[in-house]
Amino acid sequence: QIQLVESGGGLVQAGGSLTLSCAASGRTFSGSDMGWYRQAPGKEREFVAVTRGTTGTSVFYAYYADSVKGRFTISRDNAKNTVYLQLNSLKPEDTAIYFCYVKVVSSDYWGQGTQVTVSS
Repeated sequence: QIQLVESGGGLVQAGGSLTLSCAASGRTFSGSDMGWYRQAPGKEREFVAVTRGTTGTSVFYAYYADSVKGRFTISRDNAKNTVYLQLNSLKPEDTAIYFCYVKVVSSDYWGQGTQVTVSS
């Protein structure tokens, strides 16, 4: 059974930083895309960042939404089945519930979400 557990959310002032973690279990995920979405109150869930599976390659691919490019950094530790999201230069508009996900073959698995609140 695949499970994802996020941690690291909280309340921070504008301009501050947070690091989100997502620990996955149930199988190995080195060949799977792992990433983050977020959902602000009253809005649809939106893409934040993703890392491609790294099986058979030493190249690390990461893609970001334009709204977070240059401020957020995604990384992964395959040995720990964990994906991270470093959030820097946070803005009030970054306030949302952040969800991690993993794509296994054609199925997406989601965590329960962690709240990030940025005060102005």
